[in-house]
Amino acid sequence: MRRSVLLFLVANILIVGYLVHSVWTLLSLLVVDGSEDAISRAELPAPNSPAITSQPQLIPKLIHQTYVNESIPERWKEAQQSCIDLHEDYEYRLWTDKKAREFIAQEYPWFLETYDAYEFPIQRADSIRYFVLAHFGGVYIDLDDGCQRRLDPLLAYPAWLRRTVPTGISNDAMGAIPRHPFFLRVIDSLPKYNRSWLLPYITVMASTGPLFLSVIWRHYNNAGPIGRDRVRVLFPDEYNNHPWSFFTHHLGNSWHGKDVRLIFWMGQHWIFLTVLGFVLGGIVFAVFWRCYRAVTVAGNSKFPAKLARRRFFTFWRRGAASSKDYELVDRHQV
Repeated sequence: MRRSVLLFLVANILIVGYLVHSVWTLLSLLVVDGSEDAISRAELPAPNSPAITSQPQLIPKLIHQTYVNESIPERWKEAQQSCIDLHEDYEYRLWTDKKAREFIAQEYPWFLETYDAYEFPIQRADSIRYFVLAHFGGVYIDLDDGCQRRLDPLLAYPAWLRRTVPTGISNDAMGAIPRHPFFLRVIDSLPKYNRSWLLPYITVMASTGPLFLSVIWRHYNNAGPIGRDRVRVLFPDEYNNHPWSFFTHHLGNSWHGKDVRLIFWMGQHWIFLTVLGFVLGGIVFAVFWRCYRAVTVAGNSKFPAKLARRRFFTFWRRGAASSKDYELVDRHQV
């Protein structure tokens, strides 16, 4: 193998290796489901079972929810009231935008600049739930999640999250003791992940939402937490659509924008997009190889430099013309 070819292949391998390393945590979420930390059905006492009272109550009896103000939309009042009615002995706290900011300013002033700078209100709603769980402990529940049974059995675990589909964990219902190391790590990581990713949906998901939380969860578990430091995982069969479920789901997605249609379409056609990605990757590889060969041939004394440059620029002009044609077709289809 010629030295120039070897160098080209090594350079491409290094680039691909770097890209894979950069998204390795995301790729791992496709195969790691948290089953080793699952809260099994066998662990959970049946509703109204006397076994519930014999379990340890580690998490405080405190329910947190968030909204812009205290005027809850009609479509969520039933869900909100179901949690309040089932837990008359729990303290209930609704964190409005005003109360949330005052809390951050007083208890976590180092985060206030990041909190105020968030582009989307949902990012503040996401972040405040992590802070109140880290500070006070308790259970956080989204307003579009109602309660079907008392949450007492879940208070026996120092920290728990809900598994979501198709991958990762969600932040719509969570529980923890005060100062649990996982949620301390979550709030400490928020400024680092405050980035813009072009599309609003991706920006929210990756900076404060479930994708952000899933990435932190993977990093945290890689450190091998034991005992009370573990985070247990509640799987769908244990929290939705069954008589023994803890939660019921109501209409939500209040913050979703038009870009979500694109994301959901991509999720439904991920096989096609994966194949397309490999095809485009192959085309890019071939283009770089042709460009690389056109330039390196100029260094060969047996091949005139002017001819090499002429071949390179002819190839480049043809490629540019093809790109324009493709762009016109693409715009017509849209």
